[in-house]
Amino acid sequence: MNNKNDTPAYKPDWVPEDAGEEFATKVVKGVEGGHDGLPAGQVKSAHASARKKSASLRDEDYIAGVRSGDRTMLGRTITLIESHSRKHREQAQRVLQALLPHSGHSLRVGISGVPGAGKSTLIETLGCYLIKHGHKVAVLAVDPSSSVTKGSILGDKTRMEKLSREPNAFIRPSPSGGTLGGVARKSRETILVCEAAGYDIILIETVGVGQSEITVRSMVDFFLLVMIPGAGDELQGIKKGVMEIADALAVNKADGDNIPRANRAKAEYENALHYIQPATPGWQTPVFTCSALTGDGIDTIWNTLMNFKQTVSRTNTFAERRRQQSLDWMLTMVEDRLKENFYNHPHIASLLATLRPLVAAGQILPTDAADQLLETFNKGHL
Repeated sequence: MNNKNDTPAYKPDWVPEDAGEEFATKVVKGVEGGHDGLPAGQVKSAHASARKKSASLRDEDYIAGVRSGDRTMLGRTITLIESHSRKHREQAQRVLQALLPHSGHSLRVGISGVPGAGKSTLIETLGCYLIKHGHKVAVLAVDPSSSVTKGSILGDKTRMEKLSREPNAFIRPSPSGGTLGGVARKSRETILVCEAAGYDIILIETVGVGQSEITVRSMVDFFLLVMIPGAGDELQGIKKGVMEIADALAVNKADGDNIPRANRAKAEYENALHYIQPATPGWQTPVFTCSALTGDGIDTIWNTLMNFKQTVSRTNTFAERRRQQSLDWMLTMVEDRLKENFYNHPHIASLLATLRPLVAAGQILPTDAADQLLETFNKGHL
């Protein structure tokens, strides 16, 4: 059977010899040239040029691209920062050092909530509202990594379709990579780069709610907790720990028939907050209703953010929180490097291979095995 260009179709060599016409796999010889409407030579040339361009990026290219607000270069810089390569890490440190003086001029907002609370929709509606009022918005959406395949869907940008089309918005989905706290491994560095690119509002969407959300508290100025009406007892196990670190509670989906339930939930959360110390000294945690679908209450979120910044700036709390963020960043980097150096140590790798089956078989206590590993590591670094 021929195609419309009279190019004969044939069966590949892995098709069984006795396969009849019911075995539908056939191959048609490709047309001359390349894809995307380009001649073959031009496609190869374009690909080679792209590889060369990517490989030859200097520190100055990254720095100038970020400072000019080039979103493509901003994305490439974040990819460089997220790389596990030692060479890339050294270059990333140089780029970050150069960008550091241009950072710190944004409002960093962490947004969390139970799955299904409508965080992504709320962020998109809020982001579009802020852009209309003259702001540049960066959204760092953290997607949970699979503990089995280590992969992530990274679908947040797809869910924020309207916001992603805005020229003054930048959306960066990143895998959590096993990092606790609902944040990505390099979230702090990414915040710095986005600030240096001129984004004055940084919205960080965490993977979900839980006690480990305290981690995101250490890298943002304001923490917004998104609730839903009618959740009832299913939130009791996590409510206290997360509400203690929230600067505001937003009961989302307050639209249509949900409005009465949303108002009841608002009253219940307000009562609960009477027994909890505010997360920020000098600031009383408010509760309000909103609808990411209709846009009702979005202005309340922004007014709350502005009132918060004014209030904490008067008491020096804002500046102190920023200083604490830098210290937390330093200690986190120390922990990350220690862990990396530990498992990359050749003697540790060898000893670990010996100890694993012994611990699994119950022939040695895990605590004894850990002591041996740590003692070996310490000897190698003394």
